[in-house]
Amino acid sequence: MRIRVINPNTTAAMTAVIDECARAVAGPGTVVEAVTSTMGPASIESHYDEALAVPGLLAEIARGEREGVDGYVIACFGDPGLYAARELARGPVIGIAEAAMSAASHLGRGFSVVTTLARTVGQAADLAERYGMARFCLGVHATDIPVLELDDPKVRAVIADACRAAVAADGSEAVVLGCAGMADLCAHLTEETGVPVVDGVAAATLSVQSLVTLGLRKSGRGEFAAPPPKHYTGLLSAFGTEGADS
Repeated sequence: MRIRVINPNTTAAMTAVIDECARAVAGPGTVVEAVTSTMGPASIESHYDEALAVPGLLAEIARGEREGVDGYVIACFGDPGLYAARELARGPVIGIAEAAMSAASHLGRGFSVVTTLARTVGQAADLAERYGMARFCLGVHATDIPVLELDDPKVRAVIADACRAAVAADGSEAVVLGCAGMADLCAHLTEETGVPVVDGVAAATLSVQSLVTLGLRKSGRGEFAAPPPKHYTGLLSAFGTEGADS
């Protein structure tokens, strides 16, 4: 099977981290293809960034459909464009926040989210509500480390301190990492905190792999059916759906 892991920002160095973490958990016979969006922001740290990341993400979904990809991972903790991507794809599309929160809910009575900038705390809490995870999500904590600085080895200690503080403050039994750029820190942070630390890239990759293995595809009916045929203009002219089908 082919799973395409899409980094919706345009920073290739982050895609390399995402790729390594997704490939590490893929089973025999699963081909993981991590790709970087060709348009959009260098990092996604605001509602504005997220909105402008979606066209590039959807372009990658459309390309994957032409190339016969079996399923997709959206490798950004805001899960940008998730529902629109499901309309375009035939196979499963999983967001890393969705997958990480679900996995963490199986590992203890509650989890904490440790993320990047404080301005994204509300977005993470909203996602927990959307996914029915609010009763498990005991708190969302910011490190105030910009996304593009996560590859600095010096920030590991800051993130580890934030994870330990979150567990102590919330009484949580697991930690969800709130950014794809933290994916490679999972094992280190599990050792540092003494609780399971969940990386959404790995969790989402395995979720897609499981659904494809079960022979399950996206429903062709209702809300996530292919979008109705429609002409688009201007910068979005290439996104017209005249040829869309279910």
